[in-house]
Amino acid sequence: MKSDAVKKGSAQAPHRSLFNALGLTAEEMERPLVGIVSSYNEIVPGHMNLDKIVNAVRQGVAMAGGTPIVFPAIAVCDGIAMGHIGMKYSLVTRDLIADSTEAMVIAHQFDALVMVPNCDKNVPGLLMAAARINVPTVFVSGGPMLAGHVNGHKTSLSSMFEAVGAYAAGKIDEAGLTECENKTCPTCGSCSGMYTANSMNCLTEALGMGLKGNGTIPAVYSERIRLAKHAGMQVMEMYRRNIRPRDIMTREAILNALTVDMALGCSTNSMLHLPAIAHEIGMDFDISFANEISAKTPNLCHLAPAGPTYMEDLNEAGGVYAVMNELASIGLLHTECMTVTGKTVGENIKDCVNLNPEVIRPLDNPYSATGGLAVLKGNLAPDGSVVKRSAVVEEMMVHEGPARVFDCEEDAIDAIKGGRIVPGDVVVIRYEGPKGGPGMREMLNPTSAIAGMGLGSSVALITDGRFSGASRGASIGHVSPEAAVGGPIALVQEGDRIRVDIPNYSLELLVDEEELARRRAAWQPREPKVTTGYLARYAAMVTSGNRGAILEIPRK
Repeated sequence: MKSDAVKKGSAQAPHRSLFNALGLTAEEMERPLVGIVSSYNEIVPGHMNLDKIVNAVRQGVAMAGGTPIVFPAIAVCDGIAMGHIGMKYSLVTRDLIADSTEAMVIAHQFDALVMVPNCDKNVPGLLMAAARINVPTVFVSGGPMLAGHVNGHKTSLSSMFEAVGAYAAGKIDEAGLTECENKTCPTCGSCSGMYTANSMNCLTEALGMGLKGNGTIPAVYSERIRLAKHAGMQVMEMYRRNIRPRDIMTREAILNALTVDMALGCSTNSMLHLPAIAHEIGMDFDISFANEISAKTPNLCHLAPAGPTYMEDLNEAGGVYAVMNELASIGLLHTECMTVTGKTVGENIKDCVNLNPEVIRPLDNPYSATGGLAVLKGNLAPDGSVVKRSAVVEEMMVHEGPARVFDCEEDAIDAIKGGRIVPGDVVVIRYEGPKGGPGMREMLNPTSAIAGMGLGSSVALITDGRFSGASRGASIGHVSPEAAVGGPIALVQEGDRIRVDIPNYSLELLVDEEELARRRAAWQPREPKVTTGYLARYAAMVTSGNRGAILEIPRK
């Protein structure tokens, strides 16, 4: 056992004395030590129920012969952090979570792990840690929130942000806004649409790191407690068979996850997190090949914000495995990949059928023949940019208009809510990338304001920042290189024409090369917005969005 390094032999007597101080018995010390990484806290709705999930995991581990020991991981609620300086601290926690989990596991020599995350950065952060540490590991999330109900319609958090735009435009009154506020988020759990948290939890199933239902069983269902007990039991089976994360998270598994991402219509943030997870297994994830996978993968689901269905509906329709079974039937998945069940992907999904063709479209009737995400390149984004194509209305798939340029999110929101953005415009928000932000803030406020004010079918938004999974419309993010390092987005001037052509994967600034060369020669780097603390260290080490905003030691 790995934990023998802190349990066995006369030299470890001091270590055992400290285990005695924890109340562990000699019998418990004879068993494998299983770390349960708990993201529980009382500020994130998706995490407030994780104490119950953790207790169920503990029971499962103990029933199967392990000694469960809980330690924490931090978590930020993106919704609460949205629209102010707090959002700079969202993406950056992914790497803090990975690093701190690595430190805890190696310092204490755990034999196996059960990761209990739920929201946006915890899932990828812990997947990164799992690949890095490489001891037997199972994931079990806290589960999605149930949809809200307002005026007879299901709603989710994106509806709430758009209601703020509608209120600013005079389309609803204060009473209507308050009703939305009180009914949109009715339970604990990760917000109920196919936002980043639910995207990553679903992709954990696709990667083979979570049991069936991990991404879709609602947080308030007792079925999730049973799932957590099974996760605790299953990690002990993995321990006995020595099945480790790098046996599961292979290059083929990453490609499976990207394929499922396209079919589900996941958040654009998955195009930050999958490259970062791939980096931990030594895979060079070039976001450009997403288009190759997208070209052959039908988009089968339109969950909120792309459509009127929610995570609870996907769960009832058969969940992620039903979607995977559809894809596997036409040869789009690597079905030989190992999973945490000890079985292959093909064995896991073979009997999982689509129970609702209105929620999971059949292959002969997809929402589109191509996947939910697209990578756009051109002279405005030489290294790429990302758009959630499945959430873009048809009339905005190709759009050309004048640039309305803002150097921070707040200025753009003021212009949108002040009625200064008109149909046909292309809103450009720059210096919000990984280095320039720093922290690559999500832009849910401006995208929701655009939608709420009725401009979603006539205005595009382009940024070197990123978008919430709750964003919809022609919202193009991760523009790389970012403005802070002199990328072409830094050279855009008010009124320049920009052309967006999603079907042809193109993003072009319609300014001749001579003029761009003049602007490039005159461009000067800006002083860092933050010079102390974690954000300053992050800005010094972070790479661009097209590489997943991973951290690298700067080379001299």
